[in-house]
Order: sequence, then C-alpha cells, then structure tokens
Amino acid sequence: MTVTRTGGIAGAKRTWQAQPETADAGHWAELIDRCPWDAADPARPIVPTGADRFMWHVGAVCGPTAREAALPDAEVQGPWRELIDAVRAVRADLSGRTGPSSS
Repeated sequence: MTVTRTGGIAGAKRTWQAQPETADAGHWAELIDRCPWDAADPARPIVPTGADRFMWHVGAVCGPTAREAALPDAEVQGPWRELIDAVRAVRADLSGRTGPSSS
C-alpha cells in the first residue's frame, strides 16, 4: 500500500507505505475492498475545489489485483479515510519524517 498526499500551502509531497504482515492480510483486504475504486479512477478529470487543497493518490495490491485511485481532499471520507489513516499509522513518512503525521 502506498499513499501520497500533494498540495497544501507549501505544495509539499508526502508519501507513506505499509506492507502488512500475513496475519493482518484479511483486515487489510477488507479495508481495500470497501473503497469505491471505480469512482476514484486516477484518469478522471478532477475539478479543483480551491487553492491549497490536498490531493491523495492511493495504490494497493491485494492478491493478483492492483488498484490505483486519485482523490481530492473532500472525497477522503468513510472507507477512504479509514484506509489512508491505517497506512499512515503503520509506516514512517517517506519524505523524511518518522511516524504518523497530522493531516
């Protein structure tokens, strides 16, 4: 799992990754399956909702299936919020900071 957030006031890019343990695979598969991937196709046009808003890019491989999504900050709700928060809680921020970070 990879989550990348871009935008904000400084336009900074932050990336988090999680590689769940085999024992946790069922929990992660459930988080992934609950997300509406078709509605968040990264090729769809996304209309900006204002200056300095975050954009989220989520990538997941679950078994033989690889999925990718692009979401404006306003769409990061429900299952998307749960999945993104889970990834951010598991792994270090790859942009140089460690541990979970605030939104």
